[in-house]
Amino acid sequence: MVKVKICGLMRPQDIEAVNTAGADFAGFVFAPSRHQVTLATALALRAHLSPAIPAVGVFVDESVDDILAAYQAGAIDIAQLHGKSTPKEIAKLQAAGLKVIQVFERQAIDPTSRADYVMVDSGKGSGQVLDWQPMPHFSQPLILAGGLTPANVGQASRIVNPDIVDVSSGVETHQMKDPIKINAFIKNAREEYVL
Repeated sequence: MVKVKICGLMRPQDIEAVNTAGADFAGFVFAPSRHQVTLATALALRAHLSPAIPAVGVFVDESVDDILAAYQAGAIDIAQLHGKSTPKEIAKLQAAGLKVIQVFERQAIDPTSRADYVMVDSGKGSGQVLDWQPMPHFSQPLILAGGLTPANVGQASRIVNPDIVDVSSGVETHQMKDPIKINAFIKNAREEYVL
């Protein structure tokens, strides 16, 4: 069954919605963006997140030390790396106990990536739909992101066959997370695999 990551969580009610809907991963954005949170905010939100849901920190070209600081503070379990991540940096994060998602945006995917997960995205939270097509096989779990909504996640899952789907703005109303859309997204993402 496809798993679901809800990203860009910023408020206590976002955490409540994710817990209630039973998401598989929760994302906190540390990179500059509309969804950016501070470490203190991420820690406060994490305190209310179900222990069964791993927290993912989203970073863009951040230093290994800063990423590890968020991990060691207890804010995250997984680092999602946008931008240029070297195999050495990924290995250093993993050696500290952190799991790593390496993100590839529209460019050729590196099949030699040593990350724990590989994500294919249309851009850093751009909300643009990725050109869905069957992806090459990876040894790691594949995460599909980019323009997903409750209306299209089922079709995207059928075409791409990802292990995990990732959404942020696609489950928002007036730029705030919408519990009804979060529920619908998770239901529609998983439904395709039940049929």
